[in-house]
Amino acid sequence: MEQKIQDFINSRNIAVVGVSRSNMKFGSAAFRTLKNNGYQVYPVHPTLPTFSGTRCYNEIKELPGEVDALFVSVKPEKAEKVVTEAAERNIKRIWFQRGADFSDAAQKAEALGIECVTGKCLLMYAEPVKGIHAVHRFFVKLLGSL
Repeated sequence: MEQKIQDFINSRNIAVVGVSRSNMKFGSAAFRTLKNNGYQVYPVHPTLPTFSGTRCYNEIKELPGEVDALFVSVKPEKAEKVVTEAAERNIKRIWFQRGADFSDAAQKAEALGIECVTGKCLLMYAEPVKGIHAVHRFFVKLLGSL
């Protein structure tokens, strides 16, 4: 496993930027999975007061001091603002969810000294890996990619 993936997974206080009113969105699924796997998880959404029974933070600057990593599941055009806010909070790790082109945001983050994971699905790495993500993980280990 790549070191930056391992470093992110070892972060126990993770904010999820991109939870949604819809439980079908990936940010919402990532939040629930991380929480169920024992992480301290902080939802971030600009208008929701709570998410899944947890206080929702409207902006990254509102997050408590112990947050050391961000999981990002928003549209790429919103991601650069997230990077700027993360740098202002001295957050050192960001995982951009697979499925969108976050190359501009990742490039900006790395220029600001933030370690990034891109092109990977968090749910294939956040232990314990279950269900379809365990199957995907098996094939990635076997073939090198999906």
